[in-house]
Amino acid sequence: MFAKIIDGKKISEELRLETAKKIKNRKEGLRAPGLAVIIVGDNPASRIYVNNKKKACEACGITSYEYALSESTTEQELLSLINELNNNTEVDGILCQLPLPCHIDENKVIDAISPEKDVDGFSPVNTGNLLAGKPCFAPCTPAGVVEMLKHESIEISGKHCVIVGRSNIVGKPAALLMLQENATVTVCHSRTKNLKDMVKQGDIVIAAIGKANFITADMIKEGAVVVDVGINRLESGKVTGDVDFEEVSKIASAITPVPGGVGPMTITMLMQNTLSAWERFS
Repeated sequence: MFAKIIDGKKISEELRLETAKKIKNRKEGLRAPGLAVIIVGDNPASRIYVNNKKKACEACGITSYEYALSESTTEQELLSLINELNNNTEVDGILCQLPLPCHIDENKVIDAISPEKDVDGFSPVNTGNLLAGKPCFAPCTPAGVVEMLKHESIEISGKHCVIVGRSNIVGKPAALLMLQENATVTVCHSRTKNLKDMVKQGDIVIAAIGKANFITADMIKEGAVVVDVGINRLESGKVTGDVDFEEVSKIASAITPVPGGVGPMTITMLMQNTLSAWERFS
């Protein structure tokens, strides 16, 4: 048995075409959606992510505004910029690329972004609304995971979803989104006892722990669906996920690759959140 490969790149391209079509068909005279992207310092990985987001904006017909700030930018300078963008009627969405330099409090920055423009879905208001089941911007990576599963017609309702990782960006919101889809959810983490046995119960396993090849074939139930959120760079330079893809793909019924799985979907959901923000304002 070899798993079906869930092609996140292909799915994301289809969804971006839909987003582009909606924007192209906007009312005459209505401006295009605007996304402001802030990057502080010269982190190479952050620069790649920002460039990919700019390319996606261009493909979808979204106007992107980049604010590249120096490493020495003060917290107050960054907060002032965010305040300006909150009040800028040309900007529908704001994201600040993480991580930030250590002298800047990430929580303060996230809190400063208006919830109506928080297209990353990280603000306490959007987090609270997600928990309450109210309309909100959901974090892009877990939202992309759910979208992938639906696109592939993978049943979520009634299934046992085991999430490995409890971050605010992926693990926790993924649990809430899967609950909304009527899955039974277990969240595992570094302190979980009998982790292998817990993961093996999952009909759907979402790996978001940040450790290369951590999820091995003996942890996966035969026929399970495995979603690999991890992005880890090995000493060889190769990028790999949290799942031992080669071995797990012999056990699972469906699996996402790294790269080319969840990554493209994250940026696509950012485009969809920006579209939603624009539709609120327009």
